[in-house]
Amino acid sequence: MSDIKLGDLNIVVLHKKIKNIHLNVHPPQGNVTISAPAHIDLDTIRIFAISKLRWIKKQQHKFQNQKREPKREYITKESHYFKGKRYLLKVIERNKKPQVILKHSEIQLCVRPQATTDKKKKILDEWYRIQLKQLIPQLLKKWEKRIGVKASEFRIRKMRTKWGTCNTKAKRIWLNLELAKKPIECLEYIIVHELVHLLEGSHNKRFIKFMDKFMPKWRFYKEKLNYLPLGL
Repeated sequence: MSDIKLGDLNIVVLHKKIKNIHLNVHPPQGNVTISAPAHIDLDTIRIFAISKLRWIKKQQHKFQNQKREPKREYITKESHYFKGKRYLLKVIERNKKPQVILKHSEIQLCVRPQATTDKKKKILDEWYRIQLKQLIPQLLKKWEKRIGVKASEFRIRKMRTKWGTCNTKAKRIWLNLELAKKPIECLEYIIVHELVHLLEGSHNKRFIKFMDKFMPKWRFYKEKLNYLPLGL
């Protein structure tokens, strides 16, 4: 791994066993990475990056101006989201095992008295994780059948710059915990995106052709996901 500096822009360069150069600007901060074949030197990659500067700045500007979710304090009447729908949080203090209950337009967060903000966050995050673990298997089964691939397993974690990743060698898919808050179609788009990587590892024309075939509206879902407020 190497770095290229273009003024105040830092680009992380990753040499991989691939055929083409791939440029990515990652939300939410707009970090830039370039994946390149092992035989291409840094001077050549620098020239490539310079030719893409205008596009890079455009993408970074889009992320910088994207709405951000306000800092959560985990208090009653605070807005939280599940599957794209807005709910009001209701904090209920009781001397029982912590619990999260979805009821009408409320997410009821039942905690012990004097529970800290971090503890409340941890309890709610774990509830989101459980919900995703229930949602994902049925969606995976649906899209594995359509695409003709099979993931060995899926895992969930918090990711700062990606909605999902795919280890094509292990056939393992990772999904961002934040997807529990987004509309189901956005979760499906990410699942399809990662499954298609089992057919094509790069974001090349072949990959796009597969996406167009299996999910013709994927660009719409991608824009919808990137338009929604980002987590802090």
